[in-house]
Amino acid sequence: MKIAIVGTGYVGLVSGACFAEMGVEVTCVDIDQKKIESLRRGEIPIYEPGLEDLVLRGQRDGRLHFTTELSSCLQDCEAVFCAVGTPPDEDGSADLSYVLNVAHEVGRLMQHYLVVVTKSTVPVGTAAKVKAAITEELAKRGADIPFDVASNPEFLKEGSAVKDFMSPDRVVVGVESEKARKLMTRLYKPFLLNNFRVIFTDIPSAEMIKYAANSMLATRISFINDIANLCELVGADVNMVRKGIGADSRIGSKFLYPGCGYGGSCFPKDVKALIRTAQLNGYSMRVLQAVEEVNEQQKAVLFRKLSAYYEGNLQGKTIALWGLAFKAETDDMREATSLVVIKKLHDAGCTIRVYDPVAMDECRRRLGDSVQYATDIYDCALGADALLLLTEWKQFRLPSWEVVRRAMRQPVVFDGRNLYDPQELHDAGFKYFSIGR
Repeated sequence: MKIAIVGTGYVGLVSGACFAEMGVEVTCVDIDQKKIESLRRGEIPIYEPGLEDLVLRGQRDGRLHFTTELSSCLQDCEAVFCAVGTPPDEDGSADLSYVLNVAHEVGRLMQHYLVVVTKSTVPVGTAAKVKAAITEELAKRGADIPFDVASNPEFLKEGSAVKDFMSPDRVVVGVESEKARKLMTRLYKPFLLNNFRVIFTDIPSAEMIKYAANSMLATRISFINDIANLCELVGADVNMVRKGIGADSRIGSKFLYPGCGYGGSCFPKDVKALIRTAQLNGYSMRVLQAVEEVNEQQKAVLFRKLSAYYEGNLQGKTIALWGLAFKAETDDMREATSLVVIKKLHDAGCTIRVYDPVAMDECRRRLGDSVQYATDIYDCALGADALLLLTEWKQFRLPSWEVVRRAMRQPVVFDGRNLYDPQELHDAGFKYFSIGR
């Protein structure tokens, strides 16, 4: 089976490499010539565990190809996946220009029946626009070529995307025809042999499922952060509260970990887009508006604690940050809490030292020389008046606190992920602050 995937960003590259691993012949298409040349050399533009091995093996075995020209591969394909970006516009809605550009190009080039699959995260109604764009181009050509559109949202978690794709808990596919359903079933069957679970829906429902799923997870995070903030005020321990409510089978324990806010490429963008979709349809998503507000406030919670500790006088202080990526096992800093904290520290007149196991180059690309880049966690702590943990990397879990304390000017730790034991830090001679405890 041969398919094309347009877009070699996070979703497109992971999808292409994983499909190729299961025997599908995949051509990944991107207009960025430099990126395509790098991928042909086996250079991976993103950090994702296991992805490099899949890409190299797929190319070596002749199942994974990279090109800038969709026309070079379309004649042999049974399906074209659209995995281009849908960045938020200023009003929060998803920018569909890249998706529709792909649809128009497919309409201009296609010569036989195709299933055109939207893999990008798009609002309800996008498939109809894709269908209209293809139909428009076919009409210009005077061509009567049948095609189907489908919606196949991705549910990949950065840091475990390869595992999620290869062993999915579910695959959601929105289709309009039995022919498209059979093709998508054949494509995904190798991934689900032990528990073949494709959830077929109508297309609008598939488009909504992606936004609803991410918005629910974001809601749980903001909910537990709100509870954590209240716990501090009333003297409760949010860890005990989390365990108590998570033991209820109707609630469960996942995504009930308090912290300093969510970020990344999905949750912030998808929550905004769903709020905007509701507004366009005359409805107000009041819960999600609160979710977004709580999260924006939570990203500054460690700065507020730090400022309170130093009574608002942070001028000239040196602050160490452990973690820059929005979560562990990725170099992605999109909507990361670190960016909010760094800006506030800069505005307060602080010197900022940073360390992250994989996101240092991304930070340099974004922030240049505005922060000091450390070589490891201990170098980062050198001369610091406070240490802020922002990302829960495994490398940060068991530091030598004696070495950290000797390196710092003031032994003060603000734990944004509740990674450490308060008693252990107290015994090691630190002033310790966490979330909701």
